[in-house]
Amino acid sequence: MALIALGVTGGIGAYKAVEVARGLQKHGHDVVALMTRNARRFVGEVTFEAITRRRVITGQWTPGANADIEHIAIASDIGLLLVVPATANTIGKFAHGIADAFLSSLYLATAAPVLLAPAMNTNMLAHPAVQQNLQTLASRGVRFVDPGEGYLACGWIGKGRLAEVDAIVAAAEAVLARRQTLAGRTVLVTAGPTLEDLDPVRFIGNRSSGRMGYAIAAELTRRGAAVTLITGPTTIDLPPVASSIRVRSAAEMHRAVLAAVPQVDALVMAAAVANYTPDRVAAQKIAHDHGTVSVTLSPTRDILGDVAAWRAREGRTTPLLVGFAAETHDVVERARAKRVRKHIDVIVANDVSRSDSGFDVDANAATIIGPDADEHVPRASKAAIAAVLADRLEQWLARQSAEARA
Repeated sequence: MALIALGVTGGIGAYKAVEVARGLQKHGHDVVALMTRNARRFVGEVTFEAITRRRVITGQWTPGANADIEHIAIASDIGLLLVVPATANTIGKFAHGIADAFLSSLYLATAAPVLLAPAMNTNMLAHPAVQQNLQTLASRGVRFVDPGEGYLACGWIGKGRLAEVDAIVAAAEAVLARRQTLAGRTVLVTAGPTLEDLDPVRFIGNRSSGRMGYAIAAELTRRGAAVTLITGPTTIDLPPVASSIRVRSAAEMHRAVLAAVPQVDALVMAAAVANYTPDRVAAQKIAHDHGTVSVTLSPTRDILGDVAAWRAREGRTTPLLVGFAAETHDVVERARAKRVRKHIDVIVANDVSRSDSGFDVDANAATIIGPDADEHVPRASKAAIAAVLADRLEQWLARQSAEARA
């Protein structure tokens, strides 16, 4: 079973973390407790040591603990980082990458899935700053056990109390159960835009942020896949994938994909690749002389179409090919036609004309179009959309393997 890092922070719900540790142990897991300074105001570390039979980690500077850099060593070993309770302060640190304590340093260092059980005052939970931090973490693939409603320690009645122990343990089990479902699989994921240069200063691009592709790469990694991420220029942090390749133009992405694709089980082409590129890139900045400038554009290479053609020439059924269709009208119909035209297995259609989903926001809505049926996924966080797509990818790969053995 898994080694679970149980982060305990400074809230009244800290005492319930003891029972969470017991519940995890009953399911066969090993638990190491990480207590913040304020957590020790609510419950003693000796209690956790007695339950877990492990030294409780309370800081980064424990004497004699530096033969290894401890938060890095634990980051490599754990199967799950679980924080009970997750206070507004800790959520804020995680969201903004503040590594001023052992727990927040571990969050940045680990590639293990992360599960938070928030607990705080009702107004704190509803505050825009906290809500934005929660959305930021969700977009990075962090999962949550939603707080309950009822009588709070502060005397208020409302939402914000720590979820019940059984619910937290069940959520941890659910995360761990799905973690290695893609172990041994190799997946190539593309993400972000491509930028087609006009001159040394200007370029033609699009509004893709890379969030969807990054969420897919992160989710597949959590499930045990060895993910190579080929990414266009973005401003977001890379997920903890096996390897990454940064590109700028459609031509660079084409070369990178064609070089990597023979070694993978699946290609998920989530990048928003430019369809056209300038015929000529000016050597110097084009002067602003108030005259008309004409730019001639030519089509870029069709990456998915070329991969599908290569697969057919080689007489292969692998890799599984999953494309994305960013459309502004007749979304599903155009995506269906694109799947047939490109000879690929699956296409994910999304409407990028919407302001609340698609490009450059944390949410998306999609229709997954496969060989058998369409599946509409309503608007949700991109991390949630990535989880649905990963579920389907598991099924498609399993069926493909079964057909290959038959």
